[in-house]
Amino acid sequence: EQAPLALRPVSSRREQAQLKASVVEEDTEEWQKDSSFAGLERVGGLDLSYIKGDDTSACASLVVLSYPALEVLYEDCRMVAVSAPYVAGFLAFREVPFLVEAVQRLQQEQPELEPQVLLVDGNGLLHPRGFGVACHLGVLTDLPCIGVAKNLLHVDGLARDELHKEKVRSLQQGGDSFPLTGTSGAVLGMALRSCSSSSKPLYVSVGHRVCLQTAVRLVSSCCRHRLPEPIRQ
Repeated sequence: EQAPLALRPVSSRREQAQLKASVVEEDTEEWQKDSSFAGLERVGGLDLSYIKGDDTSACASLVVLSYPALEVLYEDCRMVAVSAPYVAGFLAFREVPFLVEAVQRLQQEQPELEPQVLLVDGNGLLHPRGFGVACHLGVLTDLPCIGVAKNLLHVDGLARDELHKEKVRSLQQGGDSFPLTGTSGAVLGMALRSCSSSSKPLYVSVGHRVCLQTAVRLVSSCCRHRLPEPIRQ
């Protein structure tokens, strides 16, 4: 039986804080230090998407693409039953177990195709407590991880106000970006115009074992359309 909602966030918050202490906000891999990402061969994309009108039936997907060609090397999609309740700010507790399972299946069945970095549909440090799904997934798999969100999360004073919309309009071409600076002065992520054909930005944030500049460059290099190919696939 699920713990009552009022009790659950206390333990979740504690667990979140413990895991957050393990987040590494800088580049740890050799390929990240190279301007063309030499040595990077496999990029993973993860997403959990729900059936319309049903918040308990979802499809957990992991796709691995070659880099820089962005051709599909591996895909694993399966229906899962999501039982944990949704609590704002604790979405990862609902979703991450299924994404971690997908990564572990790949590691066991085809370890040679393990991705060197994961792009996940969601946020990393851009989160009310600085620990979104991309951080959670990164720490649990110990793989470099990047959060790529389609919508701006309203935290630390960030909002889709006129000033924000004006900055978005100033992104003229694919690859242009601006920092998402909260009221606290912290840079929580970057708004990125991912391709010239889409004026809607992506919101990129650090998950684990990557710095923000590297994260934005990598996401940009994986975009043929608005969404980076690993997540789009």
